[in-house]
Amino acid sequence: MTDLLYSEEEEALRAAVRDLLADHCDAAGVLARVESETPYDPELWKALADGMGLVGLLVPESSGGQGATHREVAVVMEELGRAVAPVPYLTSAVVATEALLAIPTADDLLGELASGRRIGALAVALHVGPGAAYQLVRHENGALHGELTGIADAAVADVLLVPADDGGLYAVDADAVTVSPQVSLDLTRPVATVLLEGAAGRLLGDAEPAVRRGLRAGAGLLASEQLGLADWCLTETVRHLKDRKQFNRPVGGFQALKHRLAQLWLEVVNTRAAARNAADTLATGSTDADVAVAVAQAYAAPVAVHAAEEAVQLHGGIGMTWEHPVHLYLKRAKADSIAYGTAGGHREALAELVDLRAP
Repeated sequence: MTDLLYSEEEEALRAAVRDLLADHCDAAGVLARVESETPYDPELWKALADGMGLVGLLVPESSGGQGATHREVAVVMEELGRAVAPVPYLTSAVVATEALLAIPTADDLLGELASGRRIGALAVALHVGPGAAYQLVRHENGALHGELTGIADAAVADVLLVPADDGGLYAVDADAVTVSPQVSLDLTRPVATVLLEGAAGRLLGDAEPAVRRGLRAGAGLLASEQLGLADWCLTETVRHLKDRKQFNRPVGGFQALKHRLAQLWLEVVNTRAAARNAADTLATGSTDADVAVAVAQAYAAPVAVHAAEEAVQLHGGIGMTWEHPVHLYLKRAKADSIAYGTAGGHREALAELVDLRAP
């Protein structure tokens, strides 16, 4: 029987990451950043990479990483979700890194991503799920041509992993492409259009298995981010309803609100089980990983949105203000709900995986 409870080491990692984020990623700071032209926090990224070595958790020690597993990465993702941290951890330390792990000859680039010296992004639209079709660029006369849309964290990436129509995955320096910001609902994880006009690229290997592996890990560990987000929304809403008084009693004492919070608590607990299971199957290389990832995303996405919506509503008037950070959580939850496949898309994939096709 798999033990999905957090180990002592994982709890220690959680405490360390939460302390770091408390010092470097307060709500006021995140709000200030999303109002500026540079939403990313390079100091926080440096602290995660240099100070704690968290950027290379999935990379083997022989390639310059920490040699940890998806379970430890899931703990980090939970805490980053709780803080809506404006760093490209999911896109670089998870998706791009996992894609490179599928290519035996990419050790040099893996080491650079693991150290945090360079930030990578898989040039596949954020809404694309594992196994779904994605945009390809044209490889012609040794150069890459085409336009890719909806690429998360492209604006901060140093190297893009670009799938081409010849079946190859190419490493392209960000300086060789034109990155144009797109309107993003989630201001802490903006998307962009990437234009390649004869860009030079280094062939890494076959694109299909690398992209599939990267997107699967992204979807599976995104559930942990959604868990952290939902847990923050629940915790802060309970705290607010204990403090807020009406008719000389705490608002949280009203039975109707107790029922809503109890239902939300059950959803968050169930999300934790699904997210932990997805992380564990990825960590162990289980044959059930595809099923676990599909279950986790089918469940976690709507729960995160529900938790954020409840947080906005139950905070009353203050929840509608720009100054309160809860709107950042709602936007992240909404954006995450279509990232790496929608809940409906994952349910359809799950039906195929377990042979429960619709009549």
